[in-house]
Parts: sequence; structure tokens; C-alpha cells
Amino acid sequence: MLARCALLTALGAVVVLLVTVGGRGLLIVVAGLAGLVVCAAGLWWFLAHRGAVRLLGALFVVGAPVGVLVLFAQGDLWQTALASSLCWAATLACGRAALRRARPELPQQATPARPPARPVLIMNPKSGGGKVGRFGLAERARELGARVILLDPSAPADVAALAREAVAGGADLLGVAGGDGTQALVAAVAAEHDLPFLVISAGTRNHFALDLGLDRDDPSRCLDALTDGEELRVDLGDVAGRPFVNTVSFGVYADVVQRPEYRDDKAGTALSLMPDLLADKATGRLDARADDTALSSQQALLISNNPYAPSDELGGGGRRIRLDRGVLGVLAFRVEGPAQAADLALWGSRSKGLTVLTAHRVEVTSAADAIAVAVDGEALRMRTPVVCTLRPGALRVRVPRDRPGVVVPAPPVDWRVLIALALGRTPRTPEGADHG
Repeated sequence: MLARCALLTALGAVVVLLVTVGGRGLLIVVAGLAGLVVCAAGLWWFLAHRGAVRLLGALFVVGAPVGVLVLFAQGDLWQTALASSLCWAATLACGRAALRRARPELPQQATPARPPARPVLIMNPKSGGGKVGRFGLAERARELGARVILLDPSAPADVAALAREAVAGGADLLGVAGGDGTQALVAAVAAEHDLPFLVISAGTRNHFALDLGLDRDDPSRCLDALTDGEELRVDLGDVAGRPFVNTVSFGVYADVVQRPEYRDDKAGTALSLMPDLLADKATGRLDARADDTALSSQQALLISNNPYAPSDELGGGGRRIRLDRGVLGVLAFRVEGPAQAADLALWGSRSKGLTVLTAHRVEVTSAADAIAVAVDGEALRMRTPVVCTLRPGALRVRVPRDRPGVVVPAPPVDWRVLIALALGRTPRTPEGADHG
């Protein structure tokens, strides 16, 4: 039923355009696509140039959507455009619901776990703008029987060494209230000793906590895992011997985060460096091999611990449904002009400028002896070649039974599958097609 509704509303969107305003319906489609192309080209000029060209690009980014809206208003087309857009939104909603029901992907199932006897939690008071103090995490953890190690923000600490000392002292669970980079270092020690690991969402972005379904608005709820918890077996990434729980970035983003001024002025630093990093003459292009697939002259590479959910939106669904598939997600980016930027805007993950795949091993090479690498947001430099692999099921993650963030993102609309469902047929999809 949902698949048929999706097809009917898609047909309705077309009928509204063709019947209501006749030939002007084509004008709405053309104007909308033209606005998208001009906006994407303007964004490229804004990022890849300085001075007058950057200003012109900014004008295009702002002016293109405004011009389309003015055209619709003056041509008395806005009501038709709105009706068609609503039909299309209904199409996407019904289509995704039908696909989710036909190809359900359930979150990873947790197993029961006994409360730890001697948990040790490492907390960074500075992380996330002071969430440790704001939510009373140290006090709450001590009330639940945990030993808390508070880091001194004025003195850099070797958190991996602190974790090993805790293990030597008899800890039967390790946990971290801090950023994802710190989480990864302690997680590796927990995996090394096959101890459960507790994630406390006290960082700034908390990507790992997001994909585990933890409450990112109230990190104190993560501590419920100490008394009423369960366990997940998840994979742990490895880049040149260093662990990562989320992503490893190479190229443009990694070069930007290397700059000292990035921490205080992220947008300004990125805009200042982008023209040089995106220029055709840039020397920082990367080559990579993802299993048997060669990726040449890439501007940016993103390697993730398990693939991000496929989506109709550029860049994927923004989160990973599961962390136990045993494969790396690979996203390679190469756009060298406004035409390719427009192609990326129109086709998203199907664009020639974007490669999305999965692999068990990724080797990144460059003409340089060492390259910038961002590991879970931490700025590093590593000697080439840099190899990324995965340790399947290496990490035991202790989570609370109540995880409000456990959701399954809607899949992208696959018209062939939808048509098959609408006709009452069993759709055939390639093995692993929904894995990114």
C-alpha cells in the first residue's frame, strides 16, 4: 500500500505541473534545476577563489534561490510549485516507509550485562564546554561506585597510560567523559584487555555516542549503564596503529584542522585555506586503494568505522545504523570546477565527483613523505602510505538499557524496488546493497 501511495503521489506531482499550468509546469522544473545548478556553481567559486570571484560566488549562492522564488511569485506559479513540492514530499515519505518495511534493518541487539565491581572513569572537565561540571558527572559516578580520574586541563595527560594503570589496579570497566579522540584511545586499552567500555556523551559533537543511541543532551543518563546496563560488541578502527571509533579524514579537511587558528576560528580558517587546497595546482592530491578499487587524485577522503547510512542527501544519512559489520566506509571527493559542483548538487552520491563504497583495507598514498590526517577530529601527521583497517567485534561497549537515540534512518528511495513492491513482486537487490 505504501509503495502504491508513493507512486500515486509522484504521479500527482507530475500531473499538477502539466495539467494545472500546462507548459508553464516545465518552467517550474527548469527554473528549480537551474537555480540549484547556479547555486552550486556559486558555492564552488565562493570556496575556491578569493576577492571579486568569491564575492560573485556569494551573490550567486544567495541570488539563485531568491531569483527562483521571485520568478514563481511574478508568474503566479508559487501555488503550483508548492502543491507539486508537497506531493513530492509525500512521495518520499511513503517511499521510504515502504522500503523500510520491505527491507527492515534493525539496530544491533545488546546482551544483558552484570554491573561492574570496580569501574574507572576518566573525565575531561574542559570537554564539551564544561559538561562534566555542568551535569555533575563526577559526583554522580562516584555515587554509583565508580572511581573517577579528573584530568587537569592545564597539563596534557596520556589518557591511554592512565587507562592501563587503572587496569593494573583492578578496574573491570573503563569509561570516558570526553571527546571522540579521547574515547578512542581509552577504548583501545579496553579492547586490548577485553574489558567493557563506557561512553559518556560529554564531548562537543559526540558522534560515537550518537551512533550508539545514547542521550547527547543529558550525558548523566549514560551513567545508568553502571547499574542497569547491557553490552554491544562493536568494531574498532585502526589507522597506522592508532585506534579510531568514528572517522579518519585525509585531504582538505585534514589540512584545515592542522592549523592552530582552526580551534578559535573554524569558518575563517577554512575560507582562508580553501582556495589553495582546492586549486588545480594543489600538491596535496591523494591516491588510495580500497581493497581492489583504485582512487586517484582525490581532494579528500573520509574513512569511517563502518559505513554511514545511505541516503538521498549528499554525504549520507549522517549516522551509522550498526557498528558491527566488519567493514570500513569510504567516501572519496574530487570536484575541480563549477560544472562538477553542479553535477554533485544534482546527483548527490551518484555524482562522478563522489565515490561511496565499503572496504576491509584502505591504503592512502601521496607524493609527500607525510600527510595531514584527522583522526576522530584530532589533527595528526602520518608517514605515507597510511593504512586503515578494522578490528571486527574488538570492543565491548556498555550502554544503558534505555537509549533514546536508537533509530533507523530512512533509506534512500529506490524506484525499481518501489515499482516491484507496488506490483506485488518481491524485489531483488544486490547482496549488501544497503550497506552504503
